[in-house]
Amino acid sequence: MPAQYQVSGGSAAAISASIESGVREGGLELGAALPPVRALAESLGVSPATVAKAYGDLRRRGVVEADGRRGTRVRARPPVATPRSVLPVQVAPGVWNLSAGEPATDLLPPLGPDLGVIATDLGRPIGYADAGVLPELARAAGERLASDGVPLADAQITVTSGTLDAIERLLTAHLSPGDAVAVEDPGWANLLDLIAALGLRATPIALDREGPLPDSVAHALSQGARAVIVTSRAQNPTGAFVTERRSIELRSVLERHPGVLLIEDDHAAELAQVGLNSIGPVTGSWAFIRSASKPYGPDLRIAVVAGDAVSIARVVGRMRIGSGWVSTVLQRLLLRLWRDEGVTALVRVAAQTYEERREALLWALKERGIEATGATGINIWVRVPDETSAVGALREAGYAVAPGSLFRIESPPGVRITISALTDDGVEPLAEAVAAAVNPKGPAVASR
Repeated sequence: MPAQYQVSGGSAAAISASIESGVREGGLELGAALPPVRALAESLGVSPATVAKAYGDLRRRGVVEADGRRGTRVRARPPVATPRSVLPVQVAPGVWNLSAGEPATDLLPPLGPDLGVIATDLGRPIGYADAGVLPELARAAGERLASDGVPLADAQITVTSGTLDAIERLLTAHLSPGDAVAVEDPGWANLLDLIAALGLRATPIALDREGPLPDSVAHALSQGARAVIVTSRAQNPTGAFVTERRSIELRSVLERHPGVLLIEDDHAAELAQVGLNSIGPVTGSWAFIRSASKPYGPDLRIAVVAGDAVSIARVVGRMRIGSGWVSTVLQRLLLRLWRDEGVTALVRVAAQTYEERREALLWALKERGIEATGATGINIWVRVPDETSAVGALREAGYAVAPGSLFRIESPPGVRITISALTDDGVEPLAEAVAAAVNPKGPAVASR
C-alpha cells in the first residue's frame, strides 16, 4: 500500500468507506495489499472484529478480495470508478497492445450507411408506451437462433444492453448474495468482476478445448452452485468451444439439477468459424445470449436473450422499472445490419481474418515448443511459469499482453494474447518474444 495513504475510521462502516475512498481517489493502488486485520485494528484503536467486518463488507461488494495466506487486497478491477478506470488504457510508446481483447476496428462494418437508412425510415418519434422490444427484431432473432440449432419451442426473446447486462439481470432475478455461480476457469475477467460486485461467489469449473469438463461441472453443482455460465464459442481467454459431444455430456450432468440456472454466452456468434452446440434448455431456468458487440462493434450495446418464460419475464420486468428498454434506434440498427448483405460479407471477412491470424500465431508458437490454446475467437491463452516475469519480458520486447491473474481462480498461470490486430509480418517476431518470455533460460525443443 502506498505510504501516503492511511486507512482511518472508528467503526466498520467508516473503515470500509475510508478504504473505498482510497481506491476511488487513487491513494490505494489496484491490487494493493491491505494491512492484516490485527495490525490495522491496533493502529486504529478498534477491535479486530470491527476491521474484519469492514473487510467483509468490501469483499461482498467486490472492492477487495481474499488472497489466501497473503491476506486481503484491492481487486484488480473493483466496481468503483478510479483515476485509472476513467482514462484510456495507457500503453508505453512503441509497445504493441495485444492485451485488450477487442475486435480490430478496421475489420468492423461501418455503421454510418445503415444509420442513414434507418434515420429516414424512423417516421414519427415514439413515446414511452410504444417502446420495448421491436416485434420484427424478435422475429428475426428467433429465426437466426433457430437456424443455429437453439431450441426455441417454449422460449421467449428480449434484448438487453449487452451480454453482461443480461447476465447481471438473470443472476439477480434468480440468486441472492452469497450464492455460488459456476464459471469457467480461466474465464471472462468482466464476469468474475461482476459476480464479485453482486456479492455472489465464483466457483471454478475446469475446461479444455471442447468446453467445461463435465466432472468439474458436476463437482461445482454438488458443492451448491445455483447457476452455471458456459461460453458457447470463442471462450475468453482460451478460445475453447462447446463441441456436440461435450454438449451432450453437459446436458446429462445438468438434467440432474433442474433448479439450477443455466446461462449460455454466444458473444462471438457470427465471428465463430465452428458450429453452435447449444446445451439448454435442460434445467428449469435457462437463457441463451447473443451479443452484437464483437461482430458489429463494441459501441453497439445490444444483445438478444432467449430463455424460459419466467426468466425472461423477470429480466423484462426489472428493466421496466429501471432503464426501461434498449433504444429502439439501436434495435432498428441491428436489424438493418443483419439484413445488409454487404455487412454480412464484411463480418465473414473479419471472421476469416481472425482465423488466419490466430492459426498463424499458434503454429509459430508450436514450432518453438510453446503450449498455447485458441481454437476459436480473437484470443489465445499461453501457459507460463510466472505471469509477472512473462508480462514484463514481453513488455520489454515491445508487446503488452494481459496477465492471467485477471481471468483465473484456481487454474495455473498464463497470459492472454489478443490476435485481432496482429499482422502477417508480426507473427514470427511475436512468437519469438513469447518463446523467450516463457523460456528465458533457452529455447524449448520444437514440436513439429
